Amino acid sequence: MATLIAIEGIDGAGKGTQANRLVASLRDRGLKADSLQFPRYKATAFGSAIGDFLNGRFGSLGDVHPQLAAVLYAGDRYESRSLLLQMMEEHDVVVLDRFVGSNLAHQSAKLEGAARAALIQWIERIEFEVFALPRPQLTILIDMSSQMSRELVALKAARDYTDQKADLQESDLPYLEKVRRCYLALAHSRLDWRTVHGLNDDGSLRTIDDVATEILVIAEQSVVTASST
Repeated sequence: MATLIAIEGIDGAGKGTQANRLVASLRDRGLKADSLQFPRYKATAFGSAIGDFLNGRFGSLGDVHPQLAAVLYAGDRYESRSLLLQMMEEHDVVVLDRFVGSNLAHQSAKLEGAARAALIQWIERIEFEVFALPRPQLTILIDMSSQMSRELVALKAARDYTDQKADLQESDLPYLEKVRRCYLALAHSRLDWRTVHGLNDDGSLRTIDDVATEILVIAEQSVVTASST
């Protein structure tokens, strides 16, 4: 089975760009690599419901309990499970633009303390045990400030799930900052997570090439480790 690498980060962090760059670089090195993006808004029933959620059709972020929202995202991956497993059988590396880590960070950001910890545990049980999704060997977090995230989201091309410049989550700066902090806490507490900074020390944006080079080095280490076990 393929090495499974997930790329995570708040909205606008460059996950899709870096996932594509990583796949291209791995192919240049002779590996069979491909990518899959979540949510799959137009490909699954749950993905379509996520689009409705992000467009505010179920109410504001606070109107939908995070445990219920988590089921939508987990369901989208469950509907995609057979496709993902097939890709893993046919490739050396599969790169995911968002995976379970997104669910953990985004939903747990809406809670605090013991309730947050309990929700993280519950989501992982649903995704990995009940829905039997494969666990990534490596998760790479692209850390981006929430303010820079908002600026980069504003530059995005039109998306297929919304006709708004920013969806329900992207437009809420305090929420995005909470999500960022949850991501950093997850990365700090897990040995299979690595953090790549999207900004330079002076707060300026790192170049796409610079970030891609660092991600490739990290990913190659994971691929080598997986092939030797």
